[in-house]
Amino acid sequence: MEFVKKLTKRQVEWGIIAALFLAGVGIWADVRAQTPPGVLTFAVLNVGQGDSLYIEGPTGEQVLIDGGPDDSVLTELPKVMPLWSRSLDAVIETHPDADHISGFIDLLKRYRVGAFIEPGIQKDTTTAEELEQEITQEKIPRVVARRDMWLDLGGGATLNILFPDYDVSHINQSKDNDGGIVARVVYGDTSVLLSADVSSAVEEHLLQISDPADLESTILKVGHHGSKTSSSDAFVAEVAPHIAVISDGKNNTYGFPASQTLDTLARHTIEVLRTDQDGTLVFTSNRQMFIRVR
Repeated sequence: MEFVKKLTKRQVEWGIIAALFLAGVGIWADVRAQTPPGVLTFAVLNVGQGDSLYIEGPTGEQVLIDGGPDDSVLTELPKVMPLWSRSLDAVIETHPDADHISGFIDLLKRYRVGAFIEPGIQKDTTTAEELEQEITQEKIPRVVARRDMWLDLGGGATLNILFPDYDVSHINQSKDNDGGIVARVVYGDTSVLLSADVSSAVEEHLLQISDPADLESTILKVGHHGSKTSSSDAFVAEVAPHIAVISDGKNNTYGFPASQTLDTLARHTIEVLRTDQDGTLVFTSNRQMFIRVR
């Protein structure tokens, strides 16, 4: 595995991840026995009111983005991973809110993780402190994500970091959603935009600093569980997804997804799928198109 363009200073940091991927070649061989070569899998796990997303690259690389609000991830993850696999090439924390990181604490005890990727936000909570201890105890290499970094998913697929593009380590803890990692998975003519819990303010910032081609995506993981503070009309129009997926808990107390967000998606004639209604969502891409397989 290698990078396919000249590395910037920031991208050099990702060399450690490529090396960790190479160390897991044996695991990838097992994965290929179950998943056809050349197919990328994207799954939105039904973990209740929170986020947990799984990506398996075309040559078997496995990445988990967020861990959900509790240990539900330990039930849902084996349903989309090979049963014999107990290794993840990378884990990504979009931001340190409990509904995105709580599940990591037990997961790191059970799975070997090649790298822990994070935005670098400081969070003074018991859950965040427990996760810090677990990362240290397991001696997992850490990478702070910034715009223009990218992760090689194998077979020509990449995960590109779009945000943050500045130091978010001292962002107000009550506003840490707006320091979260926004990323775009690209495989051939297909793509997925992962917008974490960022608000319309960050969406506007992304519109200003990005070319349209950097945002347009086949699938949009809707920001902040469908909150009315995310998914502005201009942002949804720019992304222009065929499918919008919402990770939310059944009968959640926040009223997610908001009717305002659903109305926005409807105006753009986008198909909406929700974990509270549809359970875990699984899509595969053959470079030309995504197919929902669950």
